[in-house]
Amino acid sequence: MLLTICTIFLLQICYVSLITIRMILTVKGYRYVAAVVSCIDIMIYVIGLKLVLDNLDKPINLLVYCLSYGIGILIGIKIEEWLALGFVTVQVTTNGNNADMAAGLRQKGYGVTGWLAEGLEGERFILTIIIARKLQSRLYQDILLADPQAFIVSYEPKYFRGGFLKSNRYRIS
Repeated sequence: MLLTICTIFLLQICYVSLITIRMILTVKGYRYVAAVVSCIDIMIYVIGLKLVLDNLDKPINLLVYCLSYGIGILIGIKIEEWLALGFVTVQVTTNGNNADMAAGLRQKGYGVTGWLAEGLEGERFILTIIIARKLQSRLYQDILLADPQAFIVSYEPKYFRGGFLKSNRYRIS
């Protein structure tokens, strides 16, 4: 009985983690990798569900199946965060003409586009940076070191072509 419960638990965690990763791969455009992952996750699903259905006389099996689903979601999200697939666009708004921040970020290897803008309380400097998601937290640290009051917004670009990311200069020091 304990072996069955542990097997259901592990299978369900693997299954749901793979589903989560597959969904993210699909959304990010890795369709062939997602297709391979789906073959594996459905096999695990069928085996786990069969174990539960064969042992419906023991409600603990169903409870473990349900609880491990939630745990699998959390683990799948953590795996995706660790993989950090794709890119992000980071937009930074600073007070005044902060061209020094743009120059400092460029020296560190980031591709930065900056321009002056007008805000409610006066002149602002806007920076746009597109980077690999794996570098996102490092970029935030670099920005906040230069301006602790910076307003930072990030989002995932759906499509981009050319520019700094496609050049061989893309090396963050």
